[in-house]
Amino acid sequence: MSDTATAEVPAARPAETAGPRPRSGLRRRLAALEPVAWLGPAVALIAVVVIWPIASMIQTSFQNITPLGINIGSAGLSNFSQVLRNPNLPGILVRTVIWVATVVAITMLLSLGLAQLYNQRFPGRRFARWAIIAPWAASVMMTALIFRWMLQPDSGVLYVFLHQLGVVRTFNASQPDWLGEPDVAMVCMIGVAVFVSLPFTSYVLLAGLQAIPGELYEAARVDGASRWYAYRRITLPLLRPAFAVAAVINLMNVFNSFPIIWEMTRGGPGYETSTSTVFMYDLKGTFVGQAAAMSIINFTLVVVIVLVFLRLNRWNRQEAH
Repeated sequence: MSDTATAEVPAARPAETAGPRPRSGLRRRLAALEPVAWLGPAVALIAVVVIWPIASMIQTSFQNITPLGINIGSAGLSNFSQVLRNPNLPGILVRTVIWVATVVAITMLLSLGLAQLYNQRFPGRRFARWAIIAPWAASVMMTALIFRWMLQPDSGVLYVFLHQLGVVRTFNASQPDWLGEPDVAMVCMIGVAVFVSLPFTSYVLLAGLQAIPGELYEAARVDGASRWYAYRRITLPLLRPAFAVAAVINLMNVFNSFPIIWEMTRGGPGYETSTSTVFMYDLKGTFVGQAAAMSIINFTLVVVIVLVFLRLNRWNRQEAH
């Protein structure tokens, strides 16, 4: 009897454990497919909003399309060669570099000071933080239009103010047309671009400052470190990730900036205030294929600029360690 009992027990165990195994395998498969359910909509959105337009743009850059939008065949590399041979392109690229470098540098420097200011305690700090959001909340095109009206000769607010002060007559006997002079217009547009870029960058740097533990400053103060030493050795190194994020986003936004330049000068006179983005849009009216080719060049330039910046930032981080 004992032998039969012991023989029946091992026979029953496989029957008991064999049932749940298919269920556990099915659960594992469903668990493996669960991320797809969460990532699927995001991947589909990226495919429709990003990948599909890029693929369509690349295809268009190799087509010969008339100004009426009629595709008359393949153009090969002629669109790229015509864009690269355009006599205005070298000056436009130099102006684009100056535009991006100046706006981003001034924005980052001023935002660092504003973030440091808003990180301090002072009466009305909450309202001051709210006030700086206004340029960011307003439409960039509307802001550019307001500044264009302010800079209008004879009737602009800025001209009237300087005329009442007598400043206008001292440097120009005639009515000044600031947006009609390329150098002055670039300075004005750079000022507007910095104005609309400050809120976002200041808040990113402010968030980075608030993430730094206060105990580090207390320890440095106990060790006798000065404020400048603590700022260089604690604040700036720990602020580097937020600084990098703000700088990269500013690089992309300023490089692709269109409403400010278009609404204030239309890129003129001629192409004297055009950047590569405005030049691309201007080509769209008559040469669709060349505009698509220029858009690919712009996209490549943005990727190269971002990669170079990230590479330099990583090198600085290694040097800091």
